[in-house]
This record gives sequence, C-alpha cells and structure tokens, in this order.
Amino acid sequence: MSGAVDARLAELGLTLPEVVPPLAAYQPAVQSGVYVYTAGQLPMVDGKLSLTGKVGAEVTPEQAKELARTCALNALAAVKSVAGDLDRIARVVKVVGFVASASDFTGQPGVVNGASELLAEVLGEKGVHARSAVGVAVLPLDAPVEVEVQVELVSE
Repeated sequence: MSGAVDARLAELGLTLPEVVPPLAAYQPAVQSGVYVYTAGQLPMVDGKLSLTGKVGAEVTPEQAKELARTCALNALAAVKSVAGDLDRIARVVKVVGFVASASDFTGQPGVVNGASELLAEVLGEKGVHARSAVGVAVLPLDAPVEVEVQVELVSE
C-alpha cells in the first residue's frame, strides 16, 4: 500500500526497511486499541549493526545521531507491519531513546534528536512527540542507540 507517508519517504530519499526480526521473545510492534507500541529498535541495516560501542568513546555523538535516525526508520517499519499503512498515524505520542554512554557523556538529548527529527521530517506535525532520552551502560549487541516509539492511529 502506498500513500502520502510513503511518498514523503521517497521524496526524502529514504526506503522503509524490512522489519528487524526480534532478538528474543517479543514482537517488533503490537497494537492495543488505537495505539501501536514498538519494541526497542536498534540501528540495524540489512541485519547488522554498522557501529558498536559507547557514545562519547568509540562512537561520536554525530554518528550516534545518524544511528538514531536509522532506529526511527526501523520503528516506522515496525508500525507499518501492524497498522498496514503509515497514513493511519494520527500522531507520534512518545519516543524513548536509550544511548549507551561513556561515563562522562551527557549529550543523550542531541543523539535522540536524530530519531525525533526524522519523525518530524517524514510525518510533519504528526511526528512531533513527547520524549525521554536516557543514558545507559550497555544495550543489546553493544548497540550505541535504541529507540522505541508509541503512535496513535486514526480509526479504520
């Protein structure tokens, strides 16, 4: 199914990836009523991480911000897998970004801006959301960033 959001992705030169398969016992996204909740999305591209390590050590904040964009794109793919059509998104309600941080790194909000900015670029006002940006010691597979998204859908 192709709609306005798919057209906007194409206009931005972005391709919605395949849904990243779960790494454990969970679903990439679930719908409850008019809401879709994604699992934490890692910056996987073609089944692998392009970078690993801590932000502020092995990974620069700029690199991590790009990885957060990839996480958001993966989250949109997960939403579409449940909703069927990204044009059903009424709004992005909440984004939570986790940043595997070196002990002295405090720039988590700037990193998670990568996800927030992508959602706004793709969805316009519907992509503006509440958010948390959290520094953590380590993430699955030594990923630098993980992002989860909650969206509200328009009723069918």
